[in-house]
Amino acid sequence: MPAEGRTNGGSDRRQPVGRGVGKQVVLPWSKAIEISLNSLRIRFWRSLITTGGIILAVAFLMAILTKSAVVSAVKAVSDPRAAIAVQKAGEEAEEERASGAGKWLAVLGLLVALVGITNAQLMSVTERFREIGTMKCLGALDSFVVRLFLLESAFQGVAGAAAGVATGYCLISIKLWLDYAAVWSAADFRYPWPEVGASAAFCLAVGLGISVLAAIYPAYVAAKMEPVVAMR
Repeated sequence: MPAEGRTNGGSDRRQPVGRGVGKQVVLPWSKAIEISLNSLRIRFWRSLITTGGIILAVAFLMAILTKSAVVSAVKAVSDPRAAIAVQKAGEEAEEERASGAGKWLAVLGLLVALVGITNAQLMSVTERFREIGTMKCLGALDSFVVRLFLLESAFQGVAGAAAGVATGYCLISIKLWLDYAAVWSAADFRYPWPEVGASAAFCLAVGLGISVLAAIYPAYVAAKMEPVVAMR
């Protein structure tokens, strides 16, 4: 009998040719979504704090865009009974165009939210060493680990952006209603619903985008973690 098929004890220890060390498991998207939602539920309060940064940043952006659209609509009113409100709207539009401070503050708020989400996700990676290590030891692919973190951040981004859009729109609408009360009854006033709707969609996309962008590096760190090190 050939030597490679026998050992000192005479038993056959031959291994199948081409067999790997272990089998990696490809889990479906539904499982990744389930695990991500469960992780957010377990870490609800921390997730809420992280989402709060998105809410504030998106609310401020939504307020600026809504105000700009409404002020432009008010300026187009020709009813003489609303002349004072139209003049005020024109002055505010010119002042905002000259300073541009609001837009810069909105960008700064989004950057702060981006950094906050990244920091929270990195902390989450540190806390979940054993969980990540267990999944990888059981055969989870690096891509699955990345998918988990990106999904968690995306869920936070969608929820935070939606809440921010609603909050920003409601608060600025109250202020605009009080500032331009004389305009609402004007015959030729048309509320800029298309512009406001486009602003809401833009804010939702921005909130989702910064959330996913902020999670890319933490997801990469988690995916490249050595299972043995994580389990130690």
